[in-house]
Amino acid sequence: MRSHFCTDLSEANVGDNVVLCGWANSYRDHGGIVFIDLRDKSGLIQLVCDPADNAHSHKIASEVRDEFVLIAHGRVRLRGEGLANLRLKTGAIEVVVENLIIENRSEPLPFVIGDSSVGEETRLKYRYLDLRNPNAFQTFQMRSKVAIAARNVLDRLGFLEVETPILTKSTPEGARDYLVPSRVHEGEFYALPQSPQLFKQLLMIGGFDRYFQIAKCFRDEDLRADRQPEFTQIDVEMSFCNQEDVIRVAEELITGMFAAAGHTVTTPFNRIKYSDAMEWYGSDKPDLRYDLKMVDVIDIFARCDNEIFTSIAANPKMNRIKALRVPGADLVFSKREMKSFEDFVRKFGAKGLGYFQMKEDGLKGPLEKFFTPEDLQLLIERTGMEVGDVVFFGAGDKKTVWDYMGRFRIFIAEHEKMNLIDKDRFEFVWVVDFPMFEIEDGRVKALHHPFTMPRDLNHEHLEDIESIAYDIVLNGTELGGGSIRIHKQDLQEQIFKLLGIGEEEAREKFGFLLDALKFGAPPHGGFAIGFDRFMMLLSKKDSIRDVIAFPKTQKASCIMTQAPSAVELTQLRDLHIRIRESAK
Repeated sequence: MRSHFCTDLSEANVGDNVVLCGWANSYRDHGGIVFIDLRDKSGLIQLVCDPADNAHSHKIASEVRDEFVLIAHGRVRLRGEGLANLRLKTGAIEVVVENLIIENRSEPLPFVIGDSSVGEETRLKYRYLDLRNPNAFQTFQMRSKVAIAARNVLDRLGFLEVETPILTKSTPEGARDYLVPSRVHEGEFYALPQSPQLFKQLLMIGGFDRYFQIAKCFRDEDLRADRQPEFTQIDVEMSFCNQEDVIRVAEELITGMFAAAGHTVTTPFNRIKYSDAMEWYGSDKPDLRYDLKMVDVIDIFARCDNEIFTSIAANPKMNRIKALRVPGADLVFSKREMKSFEDFVRKFGAKGLGYFQMKEDGLKGPLEKFFTPEDLQLLIERTGMEVGDVVFFGAGDKKTVWDYMGRFRIFIAEHEKMNLIDKDRFEFVWVVDFPMFEIEDGRVKALHHPFTMPRDLNHEHLEDIESIAYDIVLNGTELGGGSIRIHKQDLQEQIFKLLGIGEEEAREKFGFLLDALKFGAPPHGGFAIGFDRFMMLLSKKDSIRDVIAFPKTQKASCIMTQAPSAVELTQLRDLHIRIRESAK
């Protein structure tokens, strides 16, 4: 039907007869001549409907309204002198319409296409209209190019794309499964995969050597701006490799994906141990676009005259006293503002937030009286303070201090008076050497997943065992991660026991994996990158929902289709399900 897309045309096409298809972006009647801005996926071009040229087309054009679907036959000409629209790619030309067809009409829209003030709920209800926004199309055009680039990079590196099952077995991976009842197996359920983890390991046992998949995954968990109940990840696994091999592949993949979007990133990426990330930044996904690093000062506070601090400092293994130097903060924040920062950290378990200001004559502040001049000087040297700086202190048990001081670090960097973050910068870092286990409410849990290779099990305390695991972080957001996997049955069974998974339970949940490990499983490892999250950062969007064509809300519902929804009783009977009324 069409001969060109709108922005395919240029001054080189003057005199050509063309057929264009699209939507009426706007229309204007100027003294009997109707001007229509026609929009397709490529952009806009102006149509001119002059009764002197074609009375029939002019009559049809007078009926056109916003978002009517049009087919226009016409001739390209230059706009008159001084009439070019420099804001449009096609602003130097226009199409004189010889035949105009209204292919479909549109009712008045609930919002103007591209209006940024429209609420998200309205945009999601009419998502198909929201997608007509040229900015939305450009986002998904970029997503498509980046996905193709990812496939091309992995294909060049010898990886084979394999699709793994969507209906599978429920296995514990840290979040709740979405369950699917079976009609033919009464009382039994499939689960939607949280990741293809076990299947990609089985592909390595099957000798495929290098696998990848752009996979749909599902997790029934609480949602945030960077989470969705169904999401896409680029999943990669390889055999006969070590951590360095996997990281090299991941970096080559990421640089290729960025190149497809017109960005150059430099490798190798920085690396930081998990323990250092927590001690320095209070987070296992540190944002390194700004240089605010926490310093340990528990030994100095141990000598002060404040009983609260000295009691905390008496247990340096379990507790922390951290100092965060903020350059120039004394020049922009009042004492009242600095005192008000306590309200922020208290939300995350802090008992308070101390501070010192660096003046010409030394450190000043509410805590000054508790320290000797020598220890005040040592604080200056330890934190690297200069005149105009402020150093903030957090004290308490280490996990709480890491958390609230890490959050406070971000809060200060984003504060409008500091504005320390370069929004145009991409800063990658690998976080490596994660703990193998964590203990929560007296239960031992795998920090990543139970198939991760431990570095060395010969430690007295489980918390001291490290795993060969690695996360890739971009601008303070975890893009993904992976690990070297356990490939020997006896070691996998030993890890299950440490996690409190008995032999019977292990056979019930993971028997197929344990059986497969008996038959010559190769050493293997891999990683996965959250593709939606990747695209959110690459396209500088505020929410992951902006890079998913039909996303769910933060309550895991689709406003447009009204999903989830009730189903007919006959469907429930077929599935052997009865809905029980919830207790009031």
